[in-house]
Amino acid sequence: MERQVLFYIMVCSLYAASGQVSYSIPEEMAKGSVVGNIARDLGLDVKRLKSGKARLFTSDSAEFIDLSRERGVLLVRERIDREALCRQTTPCALHLQIILENPMELFRITIEITDINDNSPSFKNDERRFEISESAVTGSKFVLERAVDLDIGINGLKNYSLKPTDNFILKTESQADGSKKVEMVLHKPLDREKEEHISLLLKAVDGGDPPMSGTMKIHVTVLDANDNAPVFSQSVYRAAIAENSGKGTTLTTVSASDADKGTNSKITYAVSTTMDSISEIFTINEKGEVILVGSIDYEKSKTYQIDVEANDSGGLSDSSKIIVDIIDINDNHPLINIMSKSDSIPENSQQNSIIVMFNAVDPDSGSNGKVKCSLSENIPFTITTSHEFYSIVTDSELDRETASEYNITVTCSDEGVPSLSSSVTLTLQISDVNDNAPVFERSSYEAYIVENNTPGVSIFTVKATDADWKQNARVSYILEDSSVNGVPVSSYVSVSADSGVIHAVRSFDYEQIKDFRFCVKAQDGGSPPLSSNVSVNIQIQDQNDNPPQVLYPVQTAGSVVAEMVPRSADVGYLVTKVVAVDVDSGQNAWLSYKLQKATDRALFEVGSQNGEIRTVRQVTEKDLLKQRLTVIVEDNGQPSRSATVIVNVAVADSFPEVLSEFSDFPHDKDYNDNLTFYLVLALAVVSFLFITCLVVIISVKIYRWRQSRVLYHSSLPVIPYYPPRYSDTLGTGTLPHTYNYEVCRTTDSRKSDCKFGRAGSQNVLIMDPSSTGTMQRMQSEKSILDEPDSPLEVSCFSIDIGD
Repeated sequence: MERQVLFYIMVCSLYAASGQVSYSIPEEMAKGSVVGNIARDLGLDVKRLKSGKARLFTSDSAEFIDLSRERGVLLVRERIDREALCRQTTPCALHLQIILENPMELFRITIEITDINDNSPSFKNDERRFEISESAVTGSKFVLERAVDLDIGINGLKNYSLKPTDNFILKTESQADGSKKVEMVLHKPLDREKEEHISLLLKAVDGGDPPMSGTMKIHVTVLDANDNAPVFSQSVYRAAIAENSGKGTTLTTVSASDADKGTNSKITYAVSTTMDSISEIFTINEKGEVILVGSIDYEKSKTYQIDVEANDSGGLSDSSKIIVDIIDINDNHPLINIMSKSDSIPENSQQNSIIVMFNAVDPDSGSNGKVKCSLSENIPFTITTSHEFYSIVTDSELDRETASEYNITVTCSDEGVPSLSSSVTLTLQISDVNDNAPVFERSSYEAYIVENNTPGVSIFTVKATDADWKQNARVSYILEDSSVNGVPVSSYVSVSADSGVIHAVRSFDYEQIKDFRFCVKAQDGGSPPLSSNVSVNIQIQDQNDNPPQVLYPVQTAGSVVAEMVPRSADVGYLVTKVVAVDVDSGQNAWLSYKLQKATDRALFEVGSQNGEIRTVRQVTEKDLLKQRLTVIVEDNGQPSRSATVIVNVAVADSFPEVLSEFSDFPHDKDYNDNLTFYLVLALAVVSFLFITCLVVIISVKIYRWRQSRVLYHSSLPVIPYYPPRYSDTLGTGTLPHTYNYEVCRTTDSRKSDCKFGRAGSQNVLIMDPSSTGTMQRMQSEKSILDEPDSPLEVSCFSIDIGD
């Protein structure tokens, strides 16, 4: 047996074409035996089997073959018995499919199971008894039970033999189905007186190597006087019955006749017993009616052959055959087997991407077995078919944002009447792809903030949404780089990356910047990320934080400005106009003028809107010459801010009159004190410089005098030395320039300024050519006062420094 198995493996045939591979292996191979190298035969890499999660699919539950992804080979998983798998069907084959994922691929595999001689012929009964009359004529036939060999082909049943052959010989007749009809024929008359009991041995032999056989014992009892055997009216009967017929249904009626009389003509009918259990499905009564007593199924067997016997009481018999055709009824729903399925698919999958592979079969025949499959409506999928294999593929673009999940109902119907159908519902998730950029709620934003805000205060929030899912929909906010008046916008505002809240980084001043614009980018968390921008305009709102500023009349410390009003002025005479501005805006810059204090409130009034000061009544001689008005300027803010201005008015007809009166106006005490302080400080600095210079000059002169004395007492010749930038004054000299400093001071610094007189002194250093190094100093001083009668006393100090 082992040698035979090895032989079959060596001669197994293999071919591969268009994704289909066929193998041939003998039955009863040991577990783990190699069927074939499927990776090599399909032209696939072993790595592809692993990455594609290769697996085997069979339409039935039998699992005889395993796939080794690591080795790329098919292995025997369970011992295969061809007779149990296919019975007498030939060829016997296993039909498998290998399914790969990413992308989905399907390959068909056919494994033919070849027969080995592992079954011997056998009879259902070990013995058979006949009662034959001694008067039976030569040539009488007696039907014997056929042997059954589960093997096929050369290993199937080959021939029969009968021993001994003294009275009977064996006759076999081949039938249309390939079986043999076996009969025992009387070729020598029987003699009950010589031999009442005869024992025979029927042997069936197959064609295997070595051959196997089975036997059945035949016992013949010789009876007295029965000359005629029963004879069937037909050698072959035909009948048809629907597969859904109930038990007790009569298929047909057979009849046989016997020429004898009396008890020898009484005929009984029987179904021949064989190994194929025909007698358990059909029976025949004494009337010759063939009755259904078991279950029939067109899908299991489409036809039956029933051997019937007619026996008389004398032991003679005849045989006939009934061929029963089973009529198919649409009693099977289509079977849907999911071979491979994707639970999810990216929304950017290409058209015709396979998401499900399945097969649908109907065991019925003809139109009852023809299957058509369809999908539920209004989904972006369609079905493609190849034989009984189907694929569900995409037929349009997918969009997770429109539909994130599909319930796909597959319905398969046959063409029977009435039609039967089966359906299965599959759930497919559409996985997200980052194909949507964040979208802001508005095309642009405008926000307002009051100036003088606290740094870090929240201004407002920008909001963007992303139609994608999970990480692809996570939005972050980024402040785009830009500048406002040359300053980075990040020094003005900041944006919270998670919430989109815009915060003020600094305190804003409306008077410096009234508005500014910048961009915020919303970016999702996809890979690569998508983004969109939005423009944001920040408007600074004014706050009343600036008081009015008076432009006229100008208020200067230490000086008096007066407006003149002639005594002849009429009512409404325009004295002057107070001009003020407010750098705020809006109502914060609306100014109003009021007269707060006045020497004579009945004489003047101030225009509340224009600040014009006018006379209310006619000026009289009794009105004071000097009038002092205090005007308050107020803005319209909340709370309001104000400024005051003092207006001096002189009621007079001539300018000298005004000067004589206003010369006695006291100066501002603080201003006078400050002026005195600065004058004293200046005097101190000048005095210090004078003393320092005087000391330096004396030191230089003493030093030169001592040097000249040393040269005078020495016997060395004197060589004149002329320093750089030397210039000769009055024939000789070493100082190229003469500097004169004159400081003058008055005794009353409040009423007059310091005066510097013209150069009133000359200091010339002259070197006598006849001298030996002595220096003469000549000074002349002169003081000139422009006003000799002035009470002011001037002290002048003249400092001559030669360089």
